[in-house]
Amino acid sequence: MPKLKTKSGAKKRFRLTARGKVRAQQAGKRHGMIKRTKKFIRNARGTTILSDQDARIVKKFLPYG
Repeated sequence: MPKLKTKSGAKKRFRLTARGKVRAQQAGKRHGMIKRTKKFIRNARGTTILSDQDARIVKKFLPYG
């Protein structure tokens, strides 16, 4: 069997946790901060765990974790 290739974009954006969940950066912080509330900016720090539906898609792009 040939080896499966990992999607280059996915390996730069996502990481798997020890339990196999997908961790990603919070969305909505690239630009336009002046119109966002302080609460939104505060809550969008760090990383988040993707929902099961989204994680299923990303795991196809990362065949070997």
